[in-house]
Amino acid sequence: MANTFTQIYIQTVFTVQNRISLIKSEWKIELYKYITGIVQNNGHKLIAINGMPDHLHVFIGMKPNQSLSDLMQDIKGDSSNWIHEKGFVKGRFEWQAGFGAFSYSISQIDKVVKYINNQTNHHKIKTFIEEYLDFLKKFKIPFDERYIFKPVED
Repeated sequence: MANTFTQIYIQTVFTVQNRISLIKSEWKIELYKYITGIVQNNGHKLIAINGMPDHLHVFIGMKPNQSLSDLMQDIKGDSSNWIHEKGFVKGRFEWQAGFGAFSYSISQIDKVVKYINNQTNHHKIKTFIEEYLDFLKKFKIPFDERYIFKPVED
């Protein structure tokens, strides 16, 4: 797309199906690298990636060559297949339907990167649901409680 100039920074948040803590520390860095490859192969820039055993935050410099929904479908579908191929989990690994997406200006990049990189400490204070609802409220995104990510199943 010659003569197309954009500045689009998006943080996405998505969870493991039923928010089960399946992402293990032994292989999470491999997963992050794999997702980085998916983002880059689609022509975008991965700025930061981190998460917890039940969810991920991915901060992307988006190019206008693909919709965010299509990119997320690639990230979630390809990474699920890769997790299966690697045998990282017993049974079926799935990402929960849907995702959160939040846009930022260039002046906020460092703050967002620090926030994403500090997930472990952050979640000592706030649960995932508290964090997610805070994002929705901060960004003034209308939502229906019925469609918020499912709670952790015992």
